[in-house]
Amino acid sequence: MERRESSVTRKTGETRVDVRLVLEGEGRFSGSTGIKFFDHILTLLAYHSLMDLSVEAGWDLKHHGVEDIGITLGQALGEALGDRSGIARFGYAIIPMDEALAEASVDLVKRPHAKVDIGLLNASIEDMVAEDIIHFFQSLAHSIPAVIHINVRYGLNEHHKVEAAVKALAIALRNAWQREQRRRGAPSSKGVI
Repeated sequence: MERRESSVTRKTGETRVDVRLVLEGEGRFSGSTGIKFFDHILTLLAYHSLMDLSVEAGWDLKHHGVEDIGITLGQALGEALGDRSGIARFGYAIIPMDEALAEASVDLVKRPHAKVDIGLLNASIEDMVAEDIIHFFQSLAHSIPAVIHINVRYGLNEHHKVEAAVKALAIALRNAWQREQRRRGAPSSKGVI
């Protein structure tokens, strides 16, 4: 069975981002974004989705970097998925992280939509601006393109809320992009997605 992988570079007047990934990986992350908490997010995303992910990035402002990593990673995932024939298409997960509980649902249909409600109360988490975390998820969904819903039902610790959300997304994505042995062609009754 062929490995689904891709390599995408995005270069603008503000950023340069290089993303390489293999969907049938071992869950390894390499590289650095320059934002420690963002590296933690990407490490968790790779580890729990079991994709191998490499990200190298440079930028003028952190917001531009986070956004463009979301865009580039989304494009790389979309490229690796190809025409999406034979995949499960849908994935979901409910994940606890101590006192926090998060859920994520994914539809790898080629339509962009993101609904993200993490309930963050602080302006930043570790060394990352909280609204950039939300923007990353939105940029990712719109660039795959896919429908992604992320909801943190409850939690007291901001770090735990984000960690639960990322783990839920990773597992939902892994379930959605897995190959279905009995599926022939597009995973839609229309015959195309």
